[in-house]
Amino acid sequence: DIGKNIVGVVLGCNNYRVIDMGVMVPGELILDKAIEVGADIVGLSGLITPSLDEMVHVAEAMQRRGMTLPLLIGGATTSRQHTAVKIAQKYAHPVVHVLDASRAVGTTSLLLSADKKAEFVAENAADQQRMREVYALRSEKPLLPYAEANLRKPELVWTPASTHQPLFTGVRALTIPLAELVPYIDWTFLFIAWELKGKFPRILEHPEYGEQARELYDNAQTMLAKIVQEGTLQARAVYGFWPAQSVGNDIVLYAGESRAQEVARFPMLRQQQKKTDGKPQQSLADFVAPHGTPDWVGAFAVTAGLGCEALARQFELEHDDYNAILVKALADRLAEAAAEWLHEKARREWYAADERFALDDLLAEKFAGIRPAFGYPSCPDHEPKRTLWQLLAADEQGIHLTEHLAMTPAASVSGLYIGHPQADYFAIGRVDTEQMADYARRSGRSLADVEAALRGTVAE
Repeated sequence: DIGKNIVGVVLGCNNYRVIDMGVMVPGELILDKAIEVGADIVGLSGLITPSLDEMVHVAEAMQRRGMTLPLLIGGATTSRQHTAVKIAQKYAHPVVHVLDASRAVGTTSLLLSADKKAEFVAENAADQQRMREVYALRSEKPLLPYAEANLRKPELVWTPASTHQPLFTGVRALTIPLAELVPYIDWTFLFIAWELKGKFPRILEHPEYGEQARELYDNAQTMLAKIVQEGTLQARAVYGFWPAQSVGNDIVLYAGESRAQEVARFPMLRQQQKKTDGKPQQSLADFVAPHGTPDWVGAFAVTAGLGCEALARQFELEHDDYNAILVKALADRLAEAAAEWLHEKARREWYAADERFALDDLLAEKFAGIRPAFGYPSCPDHEPKRTLWQLLAADEQGIHLTEHLAMTPAASVSGLYIGHPQADYFAIGRVDTEQMADYARRSGRSLADVEAALRGTVAE
C-alpha cells in the first residue's frame, strides 16, 4: 500500500491522473474500472507471494478481454525475472516491471510516447526473452533426489547448551507502550520506502539527497512524537512457547511436557539444489531436536497498526497524501521494532536471560536463534499461518488474516521462534515433484493446492 501510494503521488505530481483502487481488489474490478475510465495503463502492486499469482490472473484476464493496455508490475515480492517468466507470457501486449516509484514516471512517459514507445516495448520484450532463456537453463540443472537431500541434513549435536526450557509455556498477550519501541526502530527502511537508499544515519549527510533525508527524518520524528503522546496507534503482541520436537521434516508442538498431545504441526521444506561446497541441505525442522531430546519452540504475532487506517484516512480527507503515507510508514517501522523488542524479551525468558545488545548488534542479528516468518525463503508457504493463528488466538488481539493470508493491520509481523545456536536463515530454492507431493501429504492438502501456493517461489 505504501509503495502504491507513493507511485500515485509521484505520477500525480507529473500531471497524470491516477485511479487508486485500494488494496486487495479483485482483478476483474480493476479491469472493469480501467475500461470505464478509459485508462491508458494498468498498474498492479503486490506485497506477499500470493499476489504473484493474482498478477498472472489479471494478465490472463486482459488477454481474454482483448485488451491492449500496457500492464505495469511492482511491489516487494515482484521481480523482473518473475514478470518475464510468469506474467508477460500470459498477455500479448507490454508487461513492464517497475523497480521502484522513481522509475514510474519515466516508464509511463515512454509507454505513452508516440515516437519512443515502439523502441521501449521492443527492448523490454527482448530483455524478457533473455531472462526466460536464462531461467530455462537454470531450471534444467538437476536437483538432488529428495531421499538423498534428506540424508544430507545438518549433523547437529544436541546438548543442554542447545536446548533450554523457557520460563513458561502457553500463550501470553500484551499491549506494548509505543515509547518502549522507539529505541528499537531501524530508520534505514523509512528512507527506503521513499526511494532514498542509504544506511541511517549516514544517509542524512548523503551528497545527493541528504537534505531530503533530513527533512523526512525531522517530519517523521515530529509525527512519531505526536503519535506516542496521543496514543493514536496501538501496539499489541501475542507470543508463547511449547514443548516441541522434529518429526522428519515437520516441527511438532505439544500441549505439555509429556509431549503426548499435539497442538500444532508445521510441515517444512528441504533444500534440494546441490551445493558445490558440500554444505548440508537445510530445513527449518533440522533446528528442533528429534524425539528423545526435550526441546521447545516459540511463536508470535505482533502489530503496531491498530488505529493506523483511521489516522491515515484523516490526512487523506485533508488531501495530505504525504502525511497519510508517513503514518503508514511509521506504523511499519514500529511493527518491526515491536518484533525486535518482543524477540529480545522472548530470548531472555527462554535461553538468554543475561543478553544485552546494542541496537546495531540486534539489527545485525548477532544474538542466537531466529524468527522465521511464513512466506519467506526458508518457509515460503503462507498456508501455515492459519495454524499459527489458531495456536496464538491472534484474532483476539486484533491481528487478522485476509483471504489470501496477508496480515491485517498491514503493519504486523508473525512467525516462529527457534532457539538452536546454529539456526540460521536460508532459501529453500527449487524443489521437485516428489518433495511437493510429500509436503502436500504432510500438510493434509492436495498436490494442486500446494503447487499453486508455492508457484513462483520454489516449484520447478
